[in-house]
Amino acid sequence: MKLARAIHFDESDMRVFHNPARTGEWAVSGGFEFSNWGEADLTGKARQAFSNGWLGVETFGRVTFVAVTQIEQGEYDSLAQNLAQHFVDIYGAPSFEAALDVAREELDHMRELCEDQDTNILLTVQRDLTEAGVKESFRTIAPQDAGMEQFAIHGSLDDHEH
Repeated sequence: MKLARAIHFDESDMRVFHNPARTGEWAVSGGFEFSNWGEADLTGKARQAFSNGWLGVETFGRVTFVAVTQIEQGEYDSLAQNLAQHFVDIYGAPSFEAALDVAREELDHMRELCEDQDTNILLTVQRDLTEAGVKESFRTIAPQDAGMEQFAIHGSLDDHEH
């Protein structure tokens, strides 16, 4: 199973997002944050987050690039619980159980986006506000095009260093 992790090539995300994601944290599109937004909301750093920010599922910060990598089922389940609690705490979901279904849908959407991609492929998101709502499109960038070898996050179940 594949998902994507936040990756930084420089410090620009630290300057352009109110709350930047942490390098290496798992990420989802996070377009749900903008479902009730209008043109008046699209200014400054908020506009940058709307336009091309992925959402880290640990810090709930934003990041410009994510890299596709393997995820274990246990990690995936923990992310769903963390995202569900975020829906309760921040968005007023009626219950953790209801929020968990929506969190799984959000993670499943990201998993589907990643599953046919090679490991370490970079993904970008582009959002536009249309009359019908928020429209998202996604682009892939090959690792060699981005100098990915310097920044890839690799891990193994046998690696116990923290």
